[in-house]
Amino acid sequence: MKPGNHTSISEFLLLGLSEQQEQQSLLFVIFLGIYLVTVVGNILIILAIGLDLRLHTPMYFFLANFAFTDVCLSTTTIPKMLVNIQSHRHTISYAGCLSQIYFFLWFIGLDVFLLAVMAYDRLVAICHPLHYTLVMSFRCCILLVVMSLVLTHSYSLTHTILLAQLSFCTDSIIPHFFCELLPLLKLSSSNSYANQCVLIYWGGALTIFIPLLIIISYIRIVATIVRVPSASGKWKAFSTCGSHLSAVCLFYVSAIGVYFLPSMVDSAGKDRIAAVMYAVVTPMMNPFIYSLRNKDMKRALERLLSRRALPSP
Repeated sequence: MKPGNHTSISEFLLLGLSEQQEQQSLLFVIFLGIYLVTVVGNILIILAIGLDLRLHTPMYFFLANFAFTDVCLSTTTIPKMLVNIQSHRHTISYAGCLSQIYFFLWFIGLDVFLLAVMAYDRLVAICHPLHYTLVMSFRCCILLVVMSLVLTHSYSLTHTILLAQLSFCTDSIIPHFFCELLPLLKLSSSNSYANQCVLIYWGGALTIFIPLLIIISYIRIVATIVRVPSASGKWKAFSTCGSHLSAVCLFYVSAIGVYFLPSMVDSAGKDRIAAVMYAVVTPMMNPFIYSLRNKDMKRALERLLSRRALPSP
């Protein structure tokens, strides 16, 4: 193939979650409901934090960014899936596929980084409370978010640029409900060694290093809480990170657990289920986790909703 002739196809076929036509209407209703709950729930979290001065702290600043990322992550995949189901045309353009991969990798990476940043915030708050305001200054919070944005953007942009150099000349069927990196690499008819290197070394380092940071943070947090003399003090300290720990467990355990399904579930099926868990279900559940387990957030949401319910003069 001549250099520069990177692709001879204009679109890919997405098989979706099910090829059974009678299940399409049910899938449309379920995922439309999930998307609406995700968007409304996370936007309420952002508004509650923005309008309540008592929540203008580093912990809630990171939570607002986390909620915004979840909205963007869901918007990257679900609307296109809904359009395809409704139009009975399960295709995505070549440019649309690359764009979807770029934004998906960016926002899923941001979720991972923000979970680590929030773990660090809880570590400083519980293990070094006297230095908390000094360490977690506004400048530090902005720097941590910007660093997360830059690193994840670099990762997603690198993959997208490398994908644009590959050729896709034969099979254009992706056994997924959105353009995911691994299934697309398998379709390439050219050498994807550079893509595999970035995925293994850069992506692998992130998927191992970031969870390791979270685990180390919670080991230190638990060690500090154990030394608290009173039971009420231990509970108060642990309750400040309970919501975050629940979000971490939901994100990682739900996706990892899929791969322990019986062998009767094929690899492509496990990949789809895992993607649904960490890219669709988790963004929907996070607002419930942070509102139901957090008294300050619950009060802020109640004040926000009551303010909206008041009749205008």
